[in-house]
Amino acid sequence: MHPMIALLIAAAVLALHPAQAQDIAGMEDCTKTSGLDKRTGCFQSNIEYLNRSIAKNAADMQQKLSAANAEIGELKRAVAGLQANVAGLQTNVANLKTSIEQLQQAAKKPDAK
Repeated sequence: MHPMIALLIAAAVLALHPAQAQDIAGMEDCTKTSGLDKRTGCFQSNIEYLNRSIAKNAADMQQKLSAANAEIGELKRAVAGLQANVAGLQTNVANLKTSIEQLQQAAKKPDAK
C-alpha cells in the first residue's frame, strides 16, 4: 500500500506542475533580451527564420505539386489508352454479334426448305 500512496503523491505533484510551452526550433525568446537594439535584432532574426521556413516549405510543396501533376498526366494518358482499347473491344464484340446473327440466319435457311 505504501508504494501506491507514493505513486498517487507523485501523480498529484506532476498534475499541479504548469505545462511548459514548447519552443520552436530556430526561434529565439525575445522577451528575455534587454535593450531595444538587441530585442529588434532578435525579432528580425525570428522573422528571417520564419521567411526561410516559409520559402523552404513553399519549395517543397511546389516540388510535390509538380510530381503530382506529372503523375496526373501519366494517368490521363493511361486512361485514354484504356478507353481506346475498350472502344476497340466494343467494336469487336459488335462485329462478333453481327457474325453470330448472320450464322444463325444462315443455319435457319436450310431448315426452312
